[in-house]
Amino acid sequence: MAHANLTLDLRSYSSETHAHQHDYHQLVLPVAGRLSMRVGGQEGAVSAQRIAVIAAGREHGFAATDLNCFVVADVPEALAPELARLPAFIPLDKTLSQYVAFLHLKLQQGPGNRTSERQMLLLLIQLLQERYGDALRLDRRIEAARAYLDQYSDRPTSLTRLAAVANLSTRQLSELFRRQLGMTPQQYLLEKRMQRAWQLLEADELDIQQIAERVGYGSLSAFSDRFRKHFGHSPRHFRRIGK
Repeated sequence: MAHANLTLDLRSYSSETHAHQHDYHQLVLPVAGRLSMRVGGQEGAVSAQRIAVIAAGREHGFAATDLNCFVVADVPEALAPELARLPAFIPLDKTLSQYVAFLHLKLQQGPGNRTSERQMLLLLIQLLQERYGDALRLDRRIEAARAYLDQYSDRPTSLTRLAAVANLSTRQLSELFRRQLGMTPQQYLLEKRMQRAWQLLEADELDIQQIAERVGYGSLSAFSDRFRKHFGHSPRHFRRIGK
């Protein structure tokens, strides 16, 4: 099996056992039910506690016995070669579980923007790599810029300031950042802010104005507008359906 495109969708599996391989990586993330799998000779299951990482070219088989639903990401090998170094089955911690729930919510809203899907998957891959793989081999200057954005995502940050942190020109920073992380610094910062806002809304400990401030927005209306464009619903709607 082969395709060159990145895809992210919801899938269900039948009770029949299948075995095959493909030339792209695949992530299988649990929403409901259980999927028994064999990946490269290793037995396991995708459930509420675990996800599966199927490296390109690795033979695998699967079967399900109950009603089920999974978020499945097909990832071109060249886009994320580091996935080949991850374990076949990875336990879900709280942050990863929240991210799977976020992806499920996005997919329920219907067909999304391919650029947005690509950014979401790159951040998911980064989360997996940070927890279960070797350190990302980033250029030290890009690592410095990324660390700055991670630390100060709640503050206004200009490209000029970020370039100074990385000791690069703004053009060099933008080109190298995109090449290594698959998105611009501005897109990375937006994703970080929106994911943090989503987590804070789910925690239900702060009001929406406080959440806006925590993720770098002095204006509640500006935050709400950006959140609505990103997730398809307002923060208030998101909080209501979480209760």
